[in-house]
Amino acid sequence: MEHITFLVVVVIITALAFDFTNGFHDTANAMATSIATGALRPKVAVAISAVLNLVGAFLSVEVAKTISGGIVDDRLVTPPMVFAGLVGAILWNLLTWLLGLPSSSSHALFGGLIGAVWVGAGMQGVHFGTVLEKILIPAVASPLIAGFVAMTATFLAYTMTARARHESVTRTFRLGQVASASLVSLAHGTNDAQKTMGVITLTLISTGALASGSAPPFWVITIAGLAIALGTYLGGWRIIRTMGKGITEIESPQGFAAEASATTVILASSHLGFALSTTQVVSGAILGTGLGRRLARVRWSVAGRMALAWLLTLPAAAAVGAVAAAVATTGTLGVTIAALVTIAAAAGLYAASRRNPVHAGNVNDVPPVPQQAAA
Repeated sequence: MEHITFLVVVVIITALAFDFTNGFHDTANAMATSIATGALRPKVAVAISAVLNLVGAFLSVEVAKTISGGIVDDRLVTPPMVFAGLVGAILWNLLTWLLGLPSSSSHALFGGLIGAVWVGAGMQGVHFGTVLEKILIPAVASPLIAGFVAMTATFLAYTMTARARHESVTRTFRLGQVASASLVSLAHGTNDAQKTMGVITLTLISTGALASGSAPPFWVITIAGLAIALGTYLGGWRIIRTMGKGITEIESPQGFAAEASATTVILASSHLGFALSTTQVVSGAILGTGLGRRLARVRWSVAGRMALAWLLTLPAAAAVGAVAAAVATTGTLGVTIAALVTIAAAAGLYAASRRNPVHAGNVNDVPPVPQQAAA
């Protein structure tokens, strides 16, 4: 316990704060389509997602290992660097949540860590080969794969049920969505909850509390799973609205196809240790269902805003992480200053969100989009 210093405690608390924002930021990944089609009531959907995120956190640690000893050199990392990286991720998550943009919490974390370690330890502290293999290539490939699979599944679903009664098709696929949305939540827990486990493990390795290359201890897995589950339960209603109603009008066969496709891609990547963005996978799958349904309307302006957010996430979080590292690595006073600025910025973003609240009661209202959004 002599390795668990005050600074380490601060980093762990900050990591759990990130995990909490990850939870409400990514609730839409699992439940947006089920809420949009009426397969599940909003509050029931987020409760199911929270429980399964917690369960999923215990199923694998491969992604956590990628973060704790993959993208950065754990021998050169210090707790202030980890803290600074988390600051970058948290602030980007809150900003995109305020804007209702389903950006990647995962890439925000990766970007924050890369920027902070680069400033604190130099370029040699970042394993750019691993970043390319485990993060950047999956970031490009995963939404395309999920979108293609979902498009094909949607086309087949409508083709096979063309002669069936619309009410029967809707009812059947809504029941299927309960299962498929639950699997997305389980898969999300196996991937995203591990990222905080990896960060905390990296911190413990950097202080000598754990040996280099160690897997997350059980208590780390538990608190990370609980934090993301709590955030999930509170529901990221703004992003749920964008993904459920903003990209395309979703019917129950599309919702089932999107969730099943996303689950397959996420679980496969977790098994391989690819720390991909579940947000990008699910968004790609939803877009694919819009392309797979005849006469479906896809709002390309919304898709374009999402794509821009995806492109900006890693470099923007890296820039904030780098600035925070420049301050935090000066000592305890620097960490305190960075923490206070982060709290103030987070409070400001939350206050701004209250001007136009989105909640379980209005989450299925279609967000306003320009006329040219439809195509």
